[in-house]
Amino acid sequence: MKKEALLYEGKAKQLFKTDDPKVVWVEYLNQATALNGAKKDQIAGKGELNNQITSLIFSYLHEVGIDNHFIKQLSETEQLIRSVEIIPLEVVVRNVAAGSFAKRLAITEGTPLKFPIVEFYFKNDALDDPMITEDHIKVLDIATAEEIETLRQMALDVNEALKKLFTEIKIKLVDFKLEFGRTETGEILLADEVSPDTCRLWDLTTNDHLDKDIYRRDLGDIIPVYQEVYNRLNQRKGA
Repeated sequence: MKKEALLYEGKAKQLFKTDDPKVVWVEYLNQATALNGAKKDQIAGKGELNNQITSLIFSYLHEVGIDNHFIKQLSETEQLIRSVEIIPLEVVVRNVAAGSFAKRLAITEGTPLKFPIVEFYFKNDALDDPMITEDHIKVLDIATAEEIETLRQMALDVNEALKKLFTEIKIKLVDFKLEFGRTETGEILLADEVSPDTCRLWDLTTNDHLDKDIYRRDLGDIIPVYQEVYNRLNQRKGA
């Protein structure tokens, strides 16, 4: 597989063409961002950890029957993925009240929710990624009613799979953000990444943060906590 021209550079990853039009080469970066890019730093080792964590999680999701764009890990910071057109939605699943959800509804952070809540956000940095309704999604021609239901169900399926995975390694899955894309045939696949950058993860015993809130809230160095998540996932794989 040959790495070719840069296709896209985001906050945390670069995407490159390959000599196969159905395959994209991804390189994870050491950049950490929060507050929609208002806070930004270079943190050595972050790209390596997010790549390796995402590779383990996407491989696990393949194993339990959840389709995603991951093909294989190439190096500590690189992987190959299937080429998809990203749907401009962030699909958020919440199991426990935290972050903006807790503030918005005046619910004490850490309160378990009666059932998983699915929220949709319009993926648009200029608009600060606003939360939108299913009707908004249809008016904006982002997705059809059938596709919206597919996204919702896939997000809930991912939630059940990830809750099981993280519980095995003594981590509580509080909430997380997913992105999806369409293949050339219109199939919807889970895309982007699943890592401590995109999930809110708490230690099951202590409720200590094992995610980007460490950076977002200036609580310390994220590398040791990301390393802890990777170590637990890797030990489970080797068990």
